[in-house]
Formats: sequence, C-alpha cells, structure tokens
Amino acid sequence: MVMRRCTAGMLFGLLVMISSTGHGAGLLTPVNSHYQSLEIKSHDVEVSVQDGYAVTQIIQVFTNPNTQNLAANYTFPIPEDASVAELTYWINGQAVTGEVVEKQQAKQIYQQQKAAGQHTALTEQDDYKAFNIKVFPVQANDQVKIKLVYFQQIKIDTAMGRYVYPLEEGGVEQAKSSFWNRNDKVAERFSFTMNIDSGYPLDGVRLPQHNQAKIEKINPQQWHISYDNIKEQGTESTDIIRLDQDIVVYWRHQSDLPGSVDLVTYRAENHAQGTFMLTLTPGDDLAKTSGSRDWVFVLDKSGSMNDKYATLIEGVRQGLDKLPQGDRFKLITFNDSAHAVTPGYLAVTPANVNQALMTVNNQGVDGGTNLYAGLDSAMQNLDSDRSSAIILVTDGVANVGITEKKDFLKLLESRDVRLFSFIMGNSANRPLLEGMTNISNGFFANISNADDIMGQIMLATSKMTHQAMRNVTVDIEGLNVDNLSPQRLPTLYRGQQLIVFGHYTGQGDATIKLSGQVNGKTVQYQTKIEFPSTQSSSPELERLWAYSQIKDLEQRINYLGESSELKQSIINLSVEYGLVTNYTSLLVVEQNVFEQLGIVQNNKTRIAREAVAKTQRSNSSSKSNKVDSQQPMFTSNRPSTGGGSSGPLTIITLMLFIIVRMRAGK
Repeated sequence: MVMRRCTAGMLFGLLVMISSTGHGAGLLTPVNSHYQSLEIKSHDVEVSVQDGYAVTQIIQVFTNPNTQNLAANYTFPIPEDASVAELTYWINGQAVTGEVVEKQQAKQIYQQQKAAGQHTALTEQDDYKAFNIKVFPVQANDQVKIKLVYFQQIKIDTAMGRYVYPLEEGGVEQAKSSFWNRNDKVAERFSFTMNIDSGYPLDGVRLPQHNQAKIEKINPQQWHISYDNIKEQGTESTDIIRLDQDIVVYWRHQSDLPGSVDLVTYRAENHAQGTFMLTLTPGDDLAKTSGSRDWVFVLDKSGSMNDKYATLIEGVRQGLDKLPQGDRFKLITFNDSAHAVTPGYLAVTPANVNQALMTVNNQGVDGGTNLYAGLDSAMQNLDSDRSSAIILVTDGVANVGITEKKDFLKLLESRDVRLFSFIMGNSANRPLLEGMTNISNGFFANISNADDIMGQIMLATSKMTHQAMRNVTVDIEGLNVDNLSPQRLPTLYRGQQLIVFGHYTGQGDATIKLSGQVNGKTVQYQTKIEFPSTQSSSPELERLWAYSQIKDLEQRINYLGESSELKQSIINLSVEYGLVTNYTSLLVVEQNVFEQLGIVQNNKTRIAREAVAKTQRSNSSSKSNKVDSQQPMFTSNRPSTGGGSSGPLTIITLMLFIIVRMRAGK
C-alpha cells in the first residue's frame, strides 16, 4: 500500500536497537587454546576535538607470557562516522607506519610475512561490526607497542556535543563468541585524556558514567578531561581494569548563541585545489506541530530476548500508561514471522493495555529475528488522517526472512514513512538503519549503555513535536566548487546541523543559499562568505571529505547492489587518503619490504603533515570558524537544551522506561 502524503498525519517511526552488555574490546584467543592468553599491559587514549571533528589516538602495549612467539588479535567496535587512518607498529624500537592496501592483497601479504617469521601488522574492518588488529610476532616473554588513529565528524545537536569511545562489543555475535575467548583486562594502566577546543563558549562538560574523571576548564572554549585507572603493585586480584564500558563525553554550548555558518578549509601552499567543511546551524524558527497520535509497538520476541522480555513488557506498560486520552495503540510481535497481538487499533485504556500485554507475555520467546516482517506489518493499515508512531524494539540483527539492505530500503521508499532510529549498542546494523533513515527522511541516534539516556532522548523530543525542513539543497555561487557530499542532503529537524564537504578552486567571496520545504512551503536562507587562498592548519579535512564520499558510494551499493565500478572507486579513495573500509586494510611490514613490494608510503607522508598541523593548533589560541557575522544567514538564535520544547513528552517517557528497564534487567 502506498500512503498519500498528508499534513495532518506524518508517520513517525522510532526504531530502538537494545543490546545486552556483552564482552568489551579486547584480545581474542581461540577457545580451547593451550597457550596462556596474551595480555594488554597498557591502553592509553588521547582525543582532540576541534573545528568540528575528533582525532582519536590509542597506544596499546601487549605482552606475551608464553615461551613461544604468538600473534596478537585485538578487536574493538567501530565508532560512529569513523575510519581508521593510522596503524603504527614499533619494530625493533623503530615506529613503522602502515599503508592502505586492497583488503585481500593486504591479508595475503600479512600471511606471507607471518609465515616467513617477519614483523607485520594488519588492521581491517569486519563489515559494520568491528575493527580487527593483528600483530606478529609478540615475542615470548616480551611485549609490543602499537598506535591506532581514527577520525570522525562531531555533530552538535540542540547546542549539545557528544563523543563516544566505544568499548562494549554488544554481545549478539554468537558465532564469534563460540570460537573466541576475549581478554578485555588491562594489566597495569588505562588512561583517557580529551581536549575540547570549541569555536563557541561552553557552559558545561560531563561524563555520565565516569564521575571520577577530572574536568578542567581552561577557559570557556577550552576544556581538558582526564581519567586514569592504574593498578598499583600489591593490590588485590579483584581490582581489575576492563575494557568493557563505553566512555561518553557531553559538552553544552552556552545558551542564546546565534544561528551560524562555519567554514573550515585546507589548501596547501601552491596547490590549486582546496578542501572545505561547511557547517550550517539554523536558528530556532521551526514551528510546533499538534494533534493526537496512533502508536504501533513492534516487539522482538526472538530467543535472544529471553532474559529481557519481562522487563520489556513492563516498560511498554509504563509507557502506555502515560499516553494522553484520545491516543490509540496497536501491538505487533515478531520472531521468525510477524504476529498481530491486537485486532487493529485500540483506545488507550487500562483494560485494553492489560489484555494486550498479557497476550504478549503468554506468547513467550523463541526463534530468529525477522526484522523485515515486523517492520512491514507495522506499516500496514495506517490511518493517514492521524499522526502515527512506530516503535520497533529489538536486540539483534536481521537473520531470518528478508535481510538484504536494498529490500529494506525499497520497503521504506514505497511508503510515506518518517523513521526515527535510536540505536543502542555497538553491534547494531548501523549502515542498514542509516540507509532506512535517509530513504524515509528521518534521523537516527546511537545510544550507549554509558549514555545519559534521558539527555539523549530529550534531544529527540523537539524532532517529533516541531516541523522539519525537507527537500534540502545547498547552492554555492561565485566560486568554483565540486565533489560535494553528501550527495543526498538529509531532512533538517529542530536543533540539527547540516554539514557539507567539497573541493574549491580560487578564492574570495561566495554566496551560500540553503533552501527547503517547511509544511509544504519553500523557505530560503542566504549569506555571503569568504574562502581563503591558503590554509594549512586542518589537513585532516582531506580524509573527512574522502570518508564522506565513500559513504555516498556505500549508500549506492546498499540500494543498487555492489558493482566493480563502485567498489573500485571506494578502493581508489581509500588508498589515496589512507582510510580503512570494507575493501581496504592498513598493512605494516618491515621498512625494506615496503620497497620490495612497491608500496608507496603515501600515508606516512600524510601522517607527518597532520602531526605538524596538530602541533601548530595546540600552540595557538581558540578561534571561531563562524564566517557569516557580517551578513547572518539566520536571524534567530539556535535551539538549546536549556529552552524548549514544551508539549506532551509521552514518547520520551515511553522510551526512557523501556531503555532504563532493559538496562536494569541485563
């Protein structure tokens, strides 16, 4: 059924991926191995947030307590919007930097070097799930040191910034868990430091689950965070440092900041082409929506829900109790197939709620996860004259029935659906959910077990209670620009930023136009800004631009299927800009082997350039990248968490109960 577009009844979908806490990041050892597990001696993390992106550096030392040389196999979850760009392995005391090579070729070279007894290391991506690092050899009764660096965008939502250092694996990979033992213990030291250098003044920084962290305010725009966990000699064996909990950092901009256009550029001296990141932060001028709603609950009752099902049902009950008079609800469950619990929509009354949830409870849990069937069933017989919300709760990845991404995308494309996704856990199929979100013009947010859950959900409140800007376009006139990404701009909801990457030639003034439709009417914002001739402080922008281009190509693959042309385009970008993807890996071999294999060390040169720029930035004072002060694009101040979205918070209450109770029932 294809739904007609209606102004009275937008369809909201809330997709909540709830994952149980599983293993943390750590060293993998085969089950039933007769060797002692390798140990993580130390794990030191350094994060720099500046100019709208974060650079995360991890230095780890592994030790081998065995009398034979072994290989280290370390894994950790893939952070949101991140790609590994550096792997350095200390060989005989000398740091050797990895180069990006096509994935199968890199794996073959690693195996050949390992078989020959030569030093080698490899970082590869396990689809959307994890980055895996292999190092050989870890000498008997000795240690090795490696450094890993990854880059990612930082998006400000409703004046709130958020960074997650992911460590929780998620626990839904049963096949991997049955083959590997995971050692997530750190023998001596874990440290986490973070420097936030904001273009706008901040009024607070916090770590919800790490209250012992030290937070230092250097000035309103510069903050320093440190968290150390050092095991002293002679302490009890129960005093264990584990890599099993995400570290989440929030920072909040001061209220009443104006809407803005921010521009960060990079162009090396004597180069014709520059790279830019344009960030548009609209003012608070999206009006509120109103009206009662229908609620469709789609609940996962597959076997993996066994330990969580009772708390899930109670969470739904608490949420339904908060719905206002006049709302209706419908319940659907799914495992190997979808099952209608209620005969269509029911009025929200205690009797109807009790009867429906009793039926759900009596069904029990078993079987697989047919996510497609549950979602498809929820989209049937929606009332186009009423606003509707779909809440899909599951803890797993689609593994029964239709599982291909392109089929999910076509399902959403065939209907007028707004999908709002909350992804909890680091093993959820983020690429699938992001693709569905883009097709439906909705949005999604990741939620960690270490998050301030209420804070995260409150950020979503005004997305559901305010209008949105759809069919968004950005035009840049007066300057030569090309290779813009993302190619398909998302719908803009209250408090969200729009970030666009691209290349430019020339210099000087350019006119920026932001256009879209709000409640069926065309709106446009405009300003004039200046692009500089030379700017050398942010060479990392080239990697961020390439990663954005790669995401565009991956979305085409998700929808159209893989082709040799699309795959090769990703490989070419990855090799040139030094990024790990599904098709490329970072390879370290001994220095003379790079030369023998004819592998040009482009990444080594790029890393050296980035290191110089990092030092220069650390020695300079904070600066704003706002470029529309003379001719503001937006006339109102940006939304902030201090102000607000009044009106019913029923969906917030519902999701809070579901998530908190699911966490309590782990």
